[in-house]
Amino acid sequence: MYSKDEWCALKLVKFVAEGKEAEKERWGIMEGCVIKEIESPLSTKETGEVFERYRIKAPFFGTKIICLGLNYESHVEENRTKKPEKPVLFSKAVSSVVGNGDPVIRPQIVKNLDYEVELAFVIGKKASNASKSDAYSYILGYTVLNDVSARDLQFSDKQWFRGKSCDTFCPLGPCITDKEEIDDPMNLGIEMRVNGEVKQRANTKEMIFDIPFIIEYITQAMTLLPGDIIATGTPAGVGAFRDPPEFLHDGDLMEAEIEKIGTLRNRVFYTSTQASK
Repeated sequence: MYSKDEWCALKLVKFVAEGKEAEKERWGIMEGCVIKEIESPLSTKETGEVFERYRIKAPFFGTKIICLGLNYESHVEENRTKKPEKPVLFSKAVSSVVGNGDPVIRPQIVKNLDYEVELAFVIGKKASNASKSDAYSYILGYTVLNDVSARDLQFSDKQWFRGKSCDTFCPLGPCITDKEEIDDPMNLGIEMRVNGEVKQRANTKEMIFDIPFIIEYITQAMTLLPGDIIATGTPAGVGAFRDPPEFLHDGDLMEAEIEKIGTLRNRVFYTSTQASK
C-alpha cells in the first residue's frame, strides 16, 4: 500500500537480542536492519550497543489499553446503529498483547474470530485533566493495533471485555513511530488485508472523535501513565458485518498497515499446538 520510503522515521522498538542475555527485553532505535540500544522508551540516549540479530517484541510498557468503539462513521453505518454523541470506551487486558509476527490463537470456545485495524497512540508522560489544546504534548508516538475480537463472546455478553481480551487478541507494533515524525496523525491511510485481500481501507481523518478530544475526554476521569495505549477505533469492513459474514480461518494471515508507521503481521492458528510448529 505504501512504499517503505514513506516510513523513514524515528522508530522505537522493543526487542530481545539473540545470543546475548536472550530473555532480556531492551529498547532501541531501528536504523535499517540494525538496532541501536537506548536507555528506555522515554529516553533516546544510546547505550553504545548495536544489534544485528534480534527478535522484535510488542512495543508496550504501560499499565492499560483503552479502546474506542464506533469511532468511524463507516463502521457505525455497517453496525446499523446511531452515531455516538460521546466516545464509546472499552479496554483490552494487558495479557492479550502480542507482537509483530506472533501467532493469534483462537480459544476453543470461540467460533467467530474477527479483525480490526486501528491507529493507536502511546502516552509519553502522566496526563490528568489534559486539555485539547495541549493534548499532543502527552503523546510519545504512534503504533498499529489489531483489535482481534471474538464476536460470539462480544455479542452475547453485556459488555465487550471478554470478547476483546482473550490471550493473543491484541497484536501491537511493529514499532512506535515518534510523534515528531508524523505531521498529522489525523490524516493517515489505514488498511487491513487478510491473505493479501484488502478488507478495510480508510483514512484517520474519518474519525468521529479526534485525538485531542479523546485525550481530554479520558483524562477527565482517569490518569494516563507513560506507556498506556489508546486505540482510536476501526473503519468499516470487519468480517462480522460483511454479507455474508467473513470470519478468520485457521492459517489466515492478517496484515494491519498504517501509513508512516508500518505493517503489523500476525497469522491465525486454531490451536497453540499448530502455532508452535
